[in-house]
Amino acid sequence: MIRENEALLDRLNIVTDLAVLFLSVALSYAVRFRIFDSAENHLLLSYYLLFVLALLPVYYLVFSTFDLICSFRTRTFSEEVVKLIQANTVMAGIITAVLFVLKWHYLSRWVMVQYFFISTLLLVGKHFLMRWVINYLRKKGYHKKTLIILGSGDSAREYLETIRSHKDYACDYLGYVSNYAQLDGNYLGDYGALYEILNERKPAELICALDICEAGYLEQIMSDCEKTGTKISIIPFCYRYIPSRPYIDQIDRIPLINIRKIPLDNYGNAFLKRTVDFCGALILMILSSPILLATAIGVKLTSPGPVIFKQERVGLNKELFTMYKFRSMVVNDQSDTAWSTNEDPRKTKFGAFIRKFSIDELPQLYNVLKGDMSLVGPRPELPYFVENFQKSVPLYMVKHQVKPGITGLAQVKGYRGDTSIQKRIEWDIHYIENWSLFLDIKILFMTVFKGLRNEEVLPGNEEKVKEK
Repeated sequence: MIRENEALLDRLNIVTDLAVLFLSVALSYAVRFRIFDSAENHLLLSYYLLFVLALLPVYYLVFSTFDLICSFRTRTFSEEVVKLIQANTVMAGIITAVLFVLKWHYLSRWVMVQYFFISTLLLVGKHFLMRWVINYLRKKGYHKKTLIILGSGDSAREYLETIRSHKDYACDYLGYVSNYAQLDGNYLGDYGALYEILNERKPAELICALDICEAGYLEQIMSDCEKTGTKISIIPFCYRYIPSRPYIDQIDRIPLINIRKIPLDNYGNAFLKRTVDFCGALILMILSSPILLATAIGVKLTSPGPVIFKQERVGLNKELFTMYKFRSMVVNDQSDTAWSTNEDPRKTKFGAFIRKFSIDELPQLYNVLKGDMSLVGPRPELPYFVENFQKSVPLYMVKHQVKPGITGLAQVKGYRGDTSIQKRIEWDIHYIENWSLFLDIKILFMTVFKGLRNEEVLPGNEEKVKEK
C-alpha cells in the first residue's frame, strides 16, 4: 500500500509539473505578444506549446536525473528549490542548443527567456503548495495510516526504526503485540489477546513481524485479522534475502520467490543493451577523437613510457579481460595489489588532471566495442581484490552476473575510488536488479552532469578500496 500511495503521488507530481510547463509557456507568450508587443507577425501560441510538448521526454529525463520526480518526500524544500533551479537551467541550455542547431529563428528568443524564469518560479511555487497540502492533510488525519506491529524481534525493531525515521510514510504507530515486552512504544498485550486488541484499537493495518520460532502463531493471527476485518502485511522471516521487488513464480499452488531476477538474463534485453553499447561507443569514439589524440600526446610528452596502460580485470561470469586506460602514473609503479587514492604520489601531473575528469577512462570505449564491457554497469576490479572482496564483502560476486561498465550507478552516486566497497556493491546490485534502457540513459546523463568530474564520497571511517 505504501508503494501504491507513493506511485500515485509521483504521478500527480509529474502531471502537475507538466501542467506548469504548459502554463508557463502560455504566460510567457502573453507577456511578450499581448502586453509588450501586439504585432501580428509572430507564430501562434500553438507552435510554442508543440515545442514544449516535443521536449517532454527530455524534461522527464532531466527532472528524473535531479531526483525531482518524488523529491518532496526525500529532501527539504530548500534542497528541492536548488535542484529545481539546476534542472531548469540544464533544460534552458538544451533548449538553446536545439534552437541553435535547428536554426529555428521563428520562435521568439524573448519568449523562451521569459519561459525559463516563469517556469522556474511556478515550479517552485507548485512544489511548495504540494508539500503544504500533503502536510495539511496529514495533520487532519488524512493520508495517515494507523498500525500495530506484531512481534518484538529484529525485523519488528527494524521496521519501527524505519517508519520513525521516515515521517513521510505517514504511519501512526499505536503500539505492539508480543509475548515479550521488548520493543519501544506502547505494549498492548500478548498474541492471545490479539482479537480483543484489534477490536478495541481498530488499526488500519497489522504488521506481522514474527520471528521464525513464532511461526506456530500465524494461523491464529490470520484468523483474528479476518474476523475483525483488519488488513495484515507480513514481513517474511527471510526478508533480508528478498529483493525489494521480488519476482514470484508458481508451481501449482506453491509460490516460488526468485531471490534475484536479472532483467539482462532476457535475450531481448541483452540484445538491446548490446546494440546501444556498440552504436553508442562507436559514436562516442568518433566525437571524442580530438580529446583522445590530445590526451595521447599529453601522456607521451609529460612522462616516459607507453600511452595506454593495460591491466587484467574480472568481467562477466568472472572471466578475465584486458582493460585499457590512458596511463596516469609513472611506469613500473602501478601494482596490481596497491591502493590508488586521490592524493596518490604515483600519479603524474598530467595523469592527475585526466583522472580528475575521467578522461583516462576513454580508451575503454574500445573494450565496449569488443564486447568485454558495457557503457553502463558495475566497475570491473582487479583479480587480487576480487579474491579478497569475495571472502569479506557480502554479495560482492553478484556484480559479475552482468558486463562491467565504463560508468555505473554507484559512480554517479559518488561512490568511486577511495570509498566504501559495501556502498558500491549495494548500488551495483540495485542496478543489476532494476536494469532498464531508461536507467542506462539516466546514468549516462548523470555521468555528464554529475559524475564526469571525479568527486568521491569519502566518509571518514569507511574502508579504502581500489579506484575504478
